[in-house]
Amino acid sequence: MVTMRVRESRIAAAVPPPARPRPRLLVVGTGALARSVIDAVRADGDRRYEYVGACGDAPEGGLPSGIVPLLGPVETLPRILEMHAIDTAVIALDEGEVPLPASGVLRAHLTGTRLERAADFYERLTGKIAIEALTPRDGIFATGFPDRRLGGTFARTTSALVAGLAIAAASPLMAVIAIAIVLDSPGPVFFVQERIGSHGRTFRLVKFRTMRDDAEAPSEWVEDNGHRITRLGYWLRRFRLDELPQLINILRGEMNLVGPRPHPAANYALLATVMRNVPETGVEIPFYTLRTLVRPGITGWAQVRHGYANGIVEEIEKLRYDLYYLKHRSLWLDLRILVETFRVVFSAKSFETTASDAAVPVDGKEGPRTCYGPSNSKRSSLRSSR
Repeated sequence: MVTMRVRESRIAAAVPPPARPRPRLLVVGTGALARSVIDAVRADGDRRYEYVGACGDAPEGGLPSGIVPLLGPVETLPRILEMHAIDTAVIALDEGEVPLPASGVLRAHLTGTRLERAADFYERLTGKIAIEALTPRDGIFATGFPDRRLGGTFARTTSALVAGLAIAAASPLMAVIAIAIVLDSPGPVFFVQERIGSHGRTFRLVKFRTMRDDAEAPSEWVEDNGHRITRLGYWLRRFRLDELPQLINILRGEMNLVGPRPHPAANYALLATVMRNVPETGVEIPFYTLRTLVRPGITGWAQVRHGYANGIVEEIEKLRYDLYYLKHRSLWLDLRILVETFRVVFSAKSFETTASDAAVPVDGKEGPRTCYGPSNSKRSSLRSSR
């Protein structure tokens, strides 16, 4: 009898416990914001939520391809919530869409259905901010973006202390790298470029040079300039050792360890113009310039979550992460970013990078500008950034 019980317990232990059911999710709305939420849930692999469908009216011009299945109009929302046993309803109605049936929705909420604003849900799921959904009111009444003066002082002090210790510890390695660059290819040891820093002030960012000069470089992107990367430069980039001289920028007070990556000064006016949120009210919100409210960093939330940008679309995507960092900036988030950065460096994981050194060739002459878009003849002029 004892033997049978032991065998039964072993069999029971061998059987995995039943998987915890995922909350059943409904997206209320059929506009751009609803599509962004649905795309985010699907990009998550439906790991945290089981997407059931959307609720709303088909907009003029037809229903966007990603919003399927459409379970019914907004007026039938209470019935849809009950019929499909919805656990979480994400409210993603755009301006002009049919308002929610308040009484039915309130009844569903009181009986256990979770209601969540689309912008908050998207931010929590993705770690970035849906800038297309923000309005001036959201910025004014946001629960994030608190006064960070004390935290900023602590981050600055910590960054300077760590940078000083790191330079002392890494100076032999940096000397070896400098000698190796001279022996590996002709040109200066350092690559220097004007970047945008805190409050829009420019500074000269310093990195180890990783490319050879080439007057015939077709564009700024790494896929077009792979032949320019030196043998040593390949390894410096892979292990991020080319970034070490930026510790000097930290000591000079121009950068912190963690923060949004500084863009080339030549890009500032164009990016500030392109990356403006224009909601239905027609009010432009210069979200891009908010990046300059804090010191830029050697690494940042956008870097560990997205990597390097290769076009306007990717720059906008990184802006979402930068704004999330600004809203939730804290010691713990900075520590998390540093841990993620070390994980990337020591695993030699390569993000898709741009050939930023090509923006200012090593002989000091201005090089070709970065190109975005499908063809060289119709591309916008913009310098690459890392």
